[in-house]
Amino acid sequence: MKKFFIITASLIFGITTIAQDTIVRKKDRKKDVLLQTSYGEILLRLSDSTPLHRDNFLKLVKKSYYDSTLFHRVIKNFMIQSGDPKSKNAPAGQPLGNGGPGYTIPAEFRVSLFHKKGVIAAARMGDNVNPQKASSGSQFYIVHGKVFTDAGLDSVENRPAGKKLPAEHRSVYKTIGGSPHLDQNYTVFGEVIKGLDVVDKIAAVQTSKGQDRDRPVVDVLILKAKLVKRKKR
Repeated sequence: MKKFFIITASLIFGITTIAQDTIVRKKDRKKDVLLQTSYGEILLRLSDSTPLHRDNFLKLVKKSYYDSTLFHRVIKNFMIQSGDPKSKNAPAGQPLGNGGPGYTIPAEFRVSLFHKKGVIAAARMGDNVNPQKASSGSQFYIVHGKVFTDAGLDSVENRPAGKKLPAEHRSVYKTIGGSPHLDQNYTVFGEVIKGLDVVDKIAAVQTSKGQDRDRPVVDVLILKAKLVKRKKR
C-alpha cells in the first residue's frame, strides 16, 4: 500500500499526550466499537492480541476522533480506508490521506491475524521511510478483498517479498476472500462482526480518477464511532 500520512511527532510524545486526557479502562476493553456511517452500521471487535493498537483505537473512539471523518480511499475488491482527521469537512476534489495524530504505533504482527475479508488493520507509511512497519496513529482500513484460487494464492506466495501462506489461511482466502499480499506487513487488530454488507456497499461506490484518486465522488462519512456493550456471538 502506498504512503498514507505524514509522521509529525515522536511515538513517546504522541502516546503520552493522548494518555493524559483519555483513559482506557478495563471495562472498555470488553466493549465493541460501532461505526455509524452514512451507509449503515459496522460493528467491530478489537483483538486482545494487539493491545497497543486496541487501546489506541479505543482512546480515539472515546475522544470522538473519528466522528465526521470520511472513508477517503476506497478500492473495490481491496479495502476501504478512513481515519484522516483532515478529511473532516474536506472540500470536494481535495486529496486526502496525510493526516494523523502525530505519532505511530509499533507493529504487532500475529500469525493468527491475517487479511481475510472484514478485518480492520492499520495503515502506515512505506517501507522506504518506515522499515519497521510502524502503524499510523489513526488511519485504518477494513479489508474488502476478493476470493482467490489456488493459482492466485501461489502467485502471491511467489512474489519477491512473498511468504508461505498457512493452509488454514489459504482455505479462508478461497472461500471468504481477502487481501493476502498484506499479511505480516500491516497490523491487523480486529474484525467486523456485523455489517459486512455495509462494507460491500461502501466498496462499490464511484470513486475519483483525478488528483484525489480513489476518494468517493460522494462523501462516505463515519457519522459517529462509539463503544457499545458486547453481545455474545
